[in-house]
Amino acid sequence: MFAIIKTGGKQLKVTEGQEIYVEKLDVEAGDTYEFTEVLATNEKVGQPLVEGAKVIAEVIKQGRQSKIIVFKYKRRKNYRRKQGHRQAYTKLVVKSIQG
Repeated sequence: MFAIIKTGGKQLKVTEGQEIYVEKLDVEAGDTYEFTEVLATNEKVGQPLVEGAKVIAEVIKQGRQSKIIVFKYKRRKNYRRKQGHRQAYTKLVVKSIQG
């Protein structure tokens, strides 16, 4: 069984037992999190959401991705700007899909 959920401004297709990385959620490791914005499942397609459907996931850890370098440069103008960025994420394991 699969479901398409909406989280962090993105849509994800998830199945039971799958590990997913989403935008940082305000939960602790070991807690469970419930996604109620389910756009579609095997049987139903929502308009825009499926009524009563939810995806339950267990939080594995909070973390930050590896650093990316943002470098701005304009030739012959002595303009150089270097900036780093690390995106925060939450790692989850999907336990069950209901609805």
